[in-house]
Formats: sequence, C-alpha cells, structure tokens
Amino acid sequence: MNALITGGAGFVGSNLAAFLMSRRDPAAQIIVFDSLARHGASENLAWLRSLGDFEFIHGDIRNAFDVEQTIKRIAPDVIFHLAGQVAMTTSMQSPRRDFEINVLGSINVLEAVRQYTPQTAIIYASSNKVYGNLDHLDLVEAPTRWQPRTMQNGVDESTAIEFHTPYGCSKGAADQYMLDYARGFGLNTVVFRHSTIYGGRQFATYDQGWVGWFCRQAIESKAALSSETAPSRPPFTVSGDGKQVRDLLHVSDAVNAYVMAYENIATARGQAFNIGGGIDNSMSLLELLLHLEQRLAIKLNYTHLPWRQSDQKFFVADNTKAHNLIRWSPKTPKEQGIEDTITWESR
Repeated sequence: MNALITGGAGFVGSNLAAFLMSRRDPAAQIIVFDSLARHGASENLAWLRSLGDFEFIHGDIRNAFDVEQTIKRIAPDVIFHLAGQVAMTTSMQSPRRDFEINVLGSINVLEAVRQYTPQTAIIYASSNKVYGNLDHLDLVEAPTRWQPRTMQNGVDESTAIEFHTPYGCSKGAADQYMLDYARGFGLNTVVFRHSTIYGGRQFATYDQGWVGWFCRQAIESKAALSSETAPSRPPFTVSGDGKQVRDLLHVSDAVNAYVMAYENIATARGQAFNIGGGIDNSMSLLELLLHLEQRLAIKLNYTHLPWRQSDQKFFVADNTKAHNLIRWSPKTPKEQGIEDTITWESR
C-alpha cells in the first residue's frame, strides 16, 4: 500500500500511520502530510518517528500547489483524507478558515487526484454533523439520557442531511463533493460520517474530544482532592443537560474501518457510511461522568451551561451498511476504551 495520510500527525492520522508501519510491509510507502498547526501534532510526529520510517511533508491542505505536487509525485494507491478543522465552536469564530480547510482543502485533494492519479482511492473523514440537530427524532427523556422511541439500532444513511453551523456546512459540502466526484468523474471516493472517536494520542480540548476532555477533568479533580497543598479546584462546565448521547468509537476501530474501506474499495466506492461504536457503546455525557466518579472514587463538581448551538440530543451510528459492504464492525467495548483514555490522559 502506497498511502498518503493528510492530517497524518493528528489524532486518528497518527494512529493510522502507526498501524500501517506496524505491518512491516517492505513494499509499503507511508507519507504523512500535516501543517502541524494543531496542538499535539508535533508530539505525535515525534512519536511516529520513534516507531519507524515514513516520509513527512510539512504542507498546508489549503495550498493547492502543496497538495498537487505531493499527489503528482507520489501517485498514492490511497489517500486517507483526515486533514480538517474539527471543532464546531472554532467554526463559529472563523467561518472562512473553517471553509478553507474543510472545503477548499478537500477540493484540492479531489482535483489533484482527478488530474493526475484518477485510480487513487480517497477515504474521507466526514461527520455526523451533516445530519443537523436531528430534531425530527422522537426522543424520550430518561434519567441519564435522551433515547429514541424507534431507531433502536441508531441513525442510518437514509436520514436526510441538513447542515447546521459553519462546521456542519463545511464538512457536509466536502462530504457531498466526495460523493459527486465518484458519480461525475469516476473517482474511488468513500465517505465516513463519524460519531465520537476517542483513545490514546488525542490531545483533547474543551471544544473537541469530549471523552478525553472529561476524563482529564476527573483525573485533575482526583489529584486536587488527594493533595493537601493543591488549591481547591473550581467546577468544570457541562453544556446542556448532559443527557445528550453519542456512540463511542475507539481509535483502533476507526483505523480498522479506514483500512477495510480501502481493501474493499470496489464495493465501498461512491458510498457514505455512518461509522461509530454502535448502540452497545453509546453513552451520554452524564453517564460518562457517573462512570468516572465510580472508577476514580470521587464526586465531580461541575456546573451547567446553555446548550451549544445545534447540539444533537442523540446520535448513534447504525453500522449495518459498513458491516455489509466492507465487513467492518467495532470491536472495543466502551469500558475498555475509557480505561485506555484514562491512561493516556494520566500521562
């Protein structure tokens, strides 16, 4: 496999690069393309360099020349297109930058492939945000979560797309360009509409990577309670009522999904897949906090903020299509994945 990973020093990208290097295939060429602009990217790059050989290209996905020259020279078998602006709140602060990275950057990849390497497969990281806030779901409020009366397996790909927030618009536009370049130009594109991805090497922040972020808040709260000299820790915040539900997809399962899509490109091309941990790995924010309280033997101190704009009360991916077409299903139970995340955040 001659693989180009855009955003290859990011969370999912670095885990994917590490997995491909672990295969020890002497014929494989792994190229990591990243601007290193995101917090943690330089650390991930250093980690990858400690694992083995690969080519690193310090480039900007917004720069058509950077992208074109890379793809033209390498002629990759597959591009795992993971470079992106990934936070809804950041998109609200700078819609133009969000557009340039997510939409223009994706067009740069598509056009370079169309002109120079039309046989290249492109596996694109989209988002569940292309479905808007899913207000049409018939939800019931339970003590710790919102849950649907129907859709017991989660949200499938027949659900109408509806773009909310600049982030939803930019990821949704790129999502649709990917599918249309398969229809109109015959490219081998695949779209993954992800739910929550979590695990090691995610440098979680307040507005992106909520599982890691709240694991860190719990760990720091535990440390403050255990120290006689540490000052009392102010409460952290929870947006909305905390009953919003997502399915948790461990990064190792996400990596496997990308590889399986490429290995089954003949059936996957031109398709969009909802990719997540599934209903068995679903968890509300409150349920995560309750789990952390029990796991760490503490009582967490937090306050509530208003709902974030267009926040979905419920999204769980129905993975049936991915299972049928690319033979993929998640393997990591949420309890194991949270332990992995606690270990990473305790570093």
